[in-house]
Order: sequence, then structure tokens, then C-alpha cells
Amino acid sequence: MELYRLLVPVTLRIVLTTRATEDYLKTIYGLASSGEPVTTGTLADRLGVSSPSVSAMIKRLESEQFLERPKGHGVRLTVQGERAALRVVRRHRLLETFLVRVLDMPWEEVHEEADLLEHALSDRLEERIDAALDHPTRDPHGDPIPPRHGRHHEDWGQPLDGAAAGDRFRIERVSDRDSDSLRYLHALGMVPGVVIEVQEQAPFGGPRWVCIDGQRHALGAPLTRLVHGRVEQ
Repeated sequence: MELYRLLVPVTLRIVLTTRATEDYLKTIYGLASSGEPVTTGTLADRLGVSSPSVSAMIKRLESEQFLERPKGHGVRLTVQGERAALRVVRRHRLLETFLVRVLDMPWEEVHEEADLLEHALSDRLEERIDAALDHPTRDPHGDPIPPRHGRHHEDWGQPLDGAAAGDRFRIERVSDRDSDSLRYLHALGMVPGVVIEVQEQAPFGGPRWVCIDGQRHALGAPLTRLVHGRVEQ
């Protein structure tokens, strides 16, 4: 009993430390993949923690050779850090796919659930989920699912706000960062695989008009930046 009381707090600390490490690595990978600066400020904002906490974690991850800090370039993942980040990203996106396809959860709800489950998923269960889903290559939001082994490239296409009036734009990915935006875009029918017609941009920073199944909709800049895809030739 005495040994149990000693081991439980130690085990809990290990679990929490592992989860924090994986959250940081996944977040750094996501910021870098989208071209955003990976700084103490952006990490604190994205993770909802204080800047001193981020600085302490960066120092620890650097000492464990997950990160490096090139002069004037924030932080970036080492080869070891990217490998560890991709492992978490793969599990997260597989879980999102499982929750939507098998449990029929709305796509705007699965991101938070996958955040909780990704840290507890064993290698064996990950393989079983992958096989049961017939080895999907993209999650419900269109994000590519990293392979278990080998190289991976985040190919999101271009943001909708970069398309020109008259373009036919095939949606390939919708950012899952904001559940309210996901719910709204889904209600409009703006999901991966759908082709929309890009229309005029209102002047003075006004909304972008798009046509979906014959219906015109106005989208503000924050929404158009969440949607990625390719212009059909």
C-alpha cells in the first residue's frame, strides 16, 4: 500500500509531462506547417498558457533534443522532434476520422475529443483503427494523415482568399481550429470535395462572394482563410 501511494503521484507526473510534451510538439508542427512564426508568444496564445511556462518548456524540449533555436527564427523541430510530432498528428487525425465515420459525431466536435484521446492511444489500437477505416489518407477536415513510416508533407493547396473572381475552386481542407466556423461552413455545404464558384470581392475589405449549388453566400476574410483547395483548370 505504501509503495502504491508512492508510485501513483510519480506515474501521474509522467503522464502529464508526456501529454504536455506531445501538445507542444504537435502545436509547433502545426504552426510551422501553416507558415506561422513559432515564437513564445504564438505558442502561449495557441496553447492558452503563460509566456514563462512556454519558455520553460522550450528550454526543456531543447535539452531533450526535440527543438532547436536558430538565431532570429524562433524555434523549430529537430528530426527527432518532427518524428515525435507526426506520431501525435497521425493519431489525432485517425481518431477524428474514426469519430466521424464510425460514431457519426459532427465534424465540429471531434477535434477536442481527439485532443483528449490521442495521448492514450496504444500502437496496437492505432493500427486496428487504421485498418478498420481502410487506411484513410485524409481526416474529415481534409488534413493529410501522416503514414506510420516514411516521409510526410502537409499539402493544403491555396487559401480561398487567394482565388480570383470567376475561379472554380475545389475545397480540399477546412481548418478545424474553430468549432463555430466549422459548423457554419458545414451548413453552407463547404466541405472537402465540393467545388464552389468564386465571385466578386466587396471593396474596402468587404466579404468575398461565392456560389455553392446555385446559392450565393458572403464570406468574411477570417472564414476564407480557413478554407484551402485548388483552382480547377
